[in-house]
Amino acid sequence: MVQHLSAGSGTDSESTTTAAVRSEAATLVIQAASGDQGAWSRLVDHYARLVWAVTRSFRLSDSDAADVSQMVWLRLLEHINRVDPERVGAWLVVTTRRECLRVLAFRKRVLLTYESAAFEEEPGDQPELDADLIALERAADVREALQQLPDRWQQLLGMLMADPPAPYAEISKQIGIPIGSIGPIRGRCLDKLRLLLAS
Repeated sequence: MVQHLSAGSGTDSESTTTAAVRSEAATLVIQAASGDQGAWSRLVDHYARLVWAVTRSFRLSDSDAADVSQMVWLRLLEHINRVDPERVGAWLVVTTRRECLRVLAFRKRVLLTYESAAFEEEPGDQPELDADLIALERAADVREALQQLPDRWQQLLGMLMADPPAPYAEISKQIGIPIGSIGPIRGRCLDKLRLLLAS
């Protein structure tokens, strides 16, 4: 609702009222620019709800909205001599939107940086040394378990695990196992190997 500043007979037009409000705000800007603390306080009081409404339209948290609001008033203080006194309301809206966007962009960067770095390393972990020791121990356990398998099974697994693995026809010829039996025997070999490693 627009307040009428002059007592009239009800014939004051809305544009006259708007001009009077703008003129009042322009006067406050001019006075604040010249160092009048009272004018600055009235200017902040006059537009505080507008600035707050813009910050809330961006759905910022209360603390971020308060930070944006403070930054907007700081920006106005820094640029008060360059702001058109008649357009201070529009300037505040644009500046508030820009600050809101800046805060949102910063929050995205902070979250992404936080997420990517937060779980990289636990204090006290020594992943490379531990991983190397575990791999060496596991390889020694597998070699020991393989030696407990029958010779024919050891030879079969050796040929299947070679790089590149030997074709079934070659395995069949060298070991003397029918091609159709290689898969099932391999399965029994691996089952026995798992049992040996579990014990």
